Amino acid sequence: MNVRALARVNLAAIERNCATLIRVSPRLCAVVKADGYGHGALPCARAVLAAGASTLAVAAVDEAQELRAGGIAAPIIVLGALTRAELERALAADAEVVAWSEGFLDWVAAFGGGRVHVKLDSGMGRLGTRDGALADRLVERVASTAGFELAGAMTHFATADDADQRFLEEQIERFSAWVEPLRARHPGMLVHAENSAALLGVSRTRFDMARCGVALYGLDPFGQDAPARGLEPALELRSWVSLLKPRAVGESAGYGRRFIASEPTELAVLPIGYGDGVRRALSNNGDVLIGGVRRPLVGTVSMDSLTVDLGASSGVAVGAEAVLIGVDGDERVSTEEVARRSATINYEVTCAISRRVPREYHRDGQALAA
Repeated sequence: MNVRALARVNLAAIERNCATLIRVSPRLCAVVKADGYGHGALPCARAVLAAGASTLAVAAVDEAQELRAGGIAAPIIVLGALTRAELERALAADAEVVAWSEGFLDWVAAFGGGRVHVKLDSGMGRLGTRDGALADRLVERVASTAGFELAGAMTHFATADDADQRFLEEQIERFSAWVEPLRARHPGMLVHAENSAALLGVSRTRFDMARCGVALYGLDPFGQDAPARGLEPALELRSWVSLLKPRAVGESAGYGRRFIASEPTELAVLPIGYGDGVRRALSNNGDVLIGGVRRPLVGTVSMDSLTVDLGASSGVAVGAEAVLIGVDGDERVSTEEVARRSATINYEVTCAISRRVPREYHRDGQALAA
């Protein structure tokens, strides 16, 4: 390796995942917020658009501006809350925005209007209004005001990834009861609600467009096994063996001496740590692939390094590649495995890979420029 740590992203896998989702929902909004869930927003945006996605979604105005600066001309929805100053920038970037209050529409009007989606909170309990009558008024105001365009009506599901689908069905019914009369009055308005889990779990589309994020990147929205769901993990995280450290019985490694050798062994020091996105919860609680073999991560994960127990006679040499997420030989460490060991979700694992880890892009092994 030429760098201390590397995230390799297969854009062809993202394109195939996008095609898989489009077979279920022909109109797809691809969510590329949080730097494409840690995969790189601009390269991933280009990949999903090439694969047939019609729209992109982000959470913040800076993310929309980054895409526009990178030459993306497709529709972009800014899903998150915006200050007045951020709204002005979003509209200047020709982004679509989401409204749930009269005051926000006043701001939009002050800037000359724009394309607006109205959001009903059907049960997520975050953004959007729970007041259906208010949501109705917002829709009608957008539809009837010069300079405005009613782009869509939307909601977001809270429990689509749960085994118990009852609350999901309640949300669907609540949203449908509100939106169907509006759809009749405004047939050009896009109705959208389904995320990756709802699209893959419920297995039928009810609305005009799905908004999918995690599945695009080959991450299982149910936190189990992405390939079993027909998804291809797109990201690998690699480092290398920078030093070999023989340890005698009683010798330790790392902060707090959380690893103490109970027998003679050799440790590999990898120059990657929680400053790069390897969660500290993996201390004495993870596996790394070296030479196609699972090796236990031992001791405390530091900001910039970690240690792996190779045993007494591994044959591993300085310079050997180490796979923290991905495949080596017949072994695989999935993002879902890392998430389970860390008591978190796969989204957070990839989003946590920091910007000091370079991203290298390829298409099924053929290197591409970033």
